[in-house]
Amino acid sequence: MSLDGIPDPVRDVIDGYPPEARKGVLALRGLILAVASRLPEVGPLDETLKWGQPAYLPRRPRTGTTLRIGLHKEARFALFAPCQITIISTYGETFPAWDRLDGDRAVLFDTPSQVEPERLAHLVRHALTYHL
Repeated sequence: MSLDGIPDPVRDVIDGYPPEARKGVLALRGLILAVASRLPEVGPLDETLKWGQPAYLPRRPRTGTTLRIGLHKEARFALFAPCQITIISTYGETFPAWDRLDGDRAVLFDTPSQVEPERLAHLVRHALTYHL
């Protein structure tokens, strides 16, 4: 997967990841951007760094919440949502035993093949429209 079109600071972080994690993070990035493109009420996303990780958040105020992607100490890479809200736990209840979760904080992955777009699109859509 190409790093073209990614803002320089985000690209530099992703480029520093181990190859398998980089592939997985790029797959998650593509999923987040694809889901956002199908949500006109969300509008464009900002792609930036938060806590040193690639982060994606709607530009429109009071639309959705931030999703982050990056390395995790218990997996090769992860999709993170704010742990103060119920996005990850709701996802886990909707798809029990499908994915490995880090509490209310993250969905964990060890290989890019574990990034299942149809199922994870529900989580992404929920996050990007959380305040609507």
